[in-house]
Amino acid sequence: MTSARHHVARVRSLAAPGRAPAPQSRYRRVVQRSIQAQSARATAARELVDTLQRRLVDALERVSRARGREGGFAPIEWLRDEGRHGGGVRFVAPGGGLFNRASVNVSQVHYDDLPDKRLGSATALSTIIHPDEPAAPSVHMHISWTELRGGAGYWRVMADLNPSHEEPQATARFDDALAAAIADDELRARARAQGDRYFFIPALGRHRGVTHYYLEGYATADAAADAALARRVGEATIDVYTALLEDALARSPEPGSDARARQLAYHTLYLFQVLTLDRGTTSGLLVHDQNDVGILGSLPSHVDRALLASWRDAMPAPQGELLDGIVAALPDASPSPVTVAAKRALAEVLRRHYRAHPEALDLQAAGDVIPPTVANHR
Repeated sequence: MTSARHHVARVRSLAAPGRAPAPQSRYRRVVQRSIQAQSARATAARELVDTLQRRLVDALERVSRARGREGGFAPIEWLRDEGRHGGGVRFVAPGGGLFNRASVNVSQVHYDDLPDKRLGSATALSTIIHPDEPAAPSVHMHISWTELRGGAGYWRVMADLNPSHEEPQATARFDDALAAAIADDELRARARAQGDRYFFIPALGRHRGVTHYYLEGYATADAAADAALARRVGEATIDVYTALLEDALARSPEPGSDARARQLAYHTLYLFQVLTLDRGTTSGLLVHDQNDVGILGSLPSHVDRALLASWRDAMPAPQGELLDGIVAALPDASPSPVTVAAKRALAEVLRRHYRAHPEALDLQAAGDVIPPTVANHR
């Protein structure tokens, strides 16, 4: 394997070995121009997250087709330093379809030619699905392998359910699926405790989402078992969420104005948490500016700008200034569309703020440990 090797992703319907993809599949072959990391573990991690990406996008397209909606997700490639240090592909749902916003991102960044870098490579799947239907919950999932110079590394595994209004049965089904994936009681309790802490919003005294699983810096002496756990969590999250989405769509009446208003308020809360508390988002924006739109792909299509501004007085200093900048970057409309231009403006707001106030990183969400790739930006 050489550093000049390019990564080829065969994007197709996920089927059992030896079985041809379904003829309706909208997957296509995507040849990525980025150079793949040299590490064998990074290569294996890339194959793992590519497989999960295919599984999720195929499932979402299948649900869209079953509802008679346009379901073809479009692949968008981005390159880190023109591909020399990796890049990725995100699949994005079409506008006006089943999803308010849906982005399924896979990336791999590496520094094989820069031996002074502490980070060797970072390989990740990060996705957020916001259905257009208010009764259908949103879901967030992040699975990544970070490898430091010298070969040591760890997994970061997140899965959380985010409805605009909770359905207890749906929450229980999500929890049951994750319990099966994380069978060890002690590890599962740790994942839930970290998730509940990470997704708590102190300024508002509430969580983003209704149930959360988060393993940060996860690594044991059994590398194969660690990777298998990451895969199980990903597969379980994809499969249970697809079932919950199908059920919600099947039973949902035509949404009224109250349901839409509730959804808009929740989407506003989601944007608030991501832009003011999420360490992964902040770290990605501080490291480089070559994938701002992709990094902010989790943001919903519209938010309530006035509601967002109303939370300013609850923010600790200097985060009130950050919120001022976020509100100013959004279009002055009701509801306010989170456009591509707005995402680029929001990315610049966050970069300026944390470069001016690096101490404010201490106010962001944290699990049991702070990843070294984030701590390096202090």
